[in-house]
Amino acid sequence: MDTELQERYQIPYVRKKYISKRIFDIVCSSIGLAVLSPLFLIVAIAIKLNSKGPIFFKQKRVGQYGETFYIYKFRTMVNDAEKLGKQITVGGDNRITSVGKFLRKYKLDELPQLINVVKGDMSLVGPRPEVPRYVNLYTDSQKKVFEVKPGITDIASIEYRNENDILQGVKNPEEYYIDVIMPHKLSLNMKYIENISVLRDIKIIFQTIVKCL
Repeated sequence: MDTELQERYQIPYVRKKYISKRIFDIVCSSIGLAVLSPLFLIVAIAIKLNSKGPIFFKQKRVGQYGETFYIYKFRTMVNDAEKLGKQITVGGDNRITSVGKFLRKYKLDELPQLINVVKGDMSLVGPRPEVPRYVNLYTDSQKKVFEVKPGITDIASIEYRNENDILQGVKNPEEYYIDVIMPHKLSLNMKYIENISVLRDIKIIFQTIVKCL
């Protein structure tokens, strides 16, 4: 845990801003879970009928202050997919199930992260949390993203809506992700952190919904 970031987070005007954001997160994610519960049931049944394995996929990610937590998603790949390939996914990955392709296309696999928001691991909007392996490559300035809770969506997620297809078209997907995509995402996230507000979060949420549809 980064104590310097914690101290910065306790500055009165900063604290007030983040308390408003947290209230917004709790209210919206709780309503979202209640309204979407029938959809959760339908997706769960589809996943179980389509392939063997659990309904949910969980993975260790790095969150606020550099603390790790488990992110939840609907499983879109064959069971134990991480043992069969890399931690990044490219378009046409044969580990993705037929139901998983549909869920990924409309970002429905991300919905269980509303649970992470209620728990306090994540926010509705914020820098997407990365796996420890790639976080270890961050520069000191890039670690600024750990000042805030990671989010379900952000500006970078909207811009890289078709990231899997981009990676499919390059010779070395992981190298391209580390050298090109990840630094650009982090620069977008740091710009977001400089001007956080609930109104801006609402705008990003609506932009995300439009892109998914």
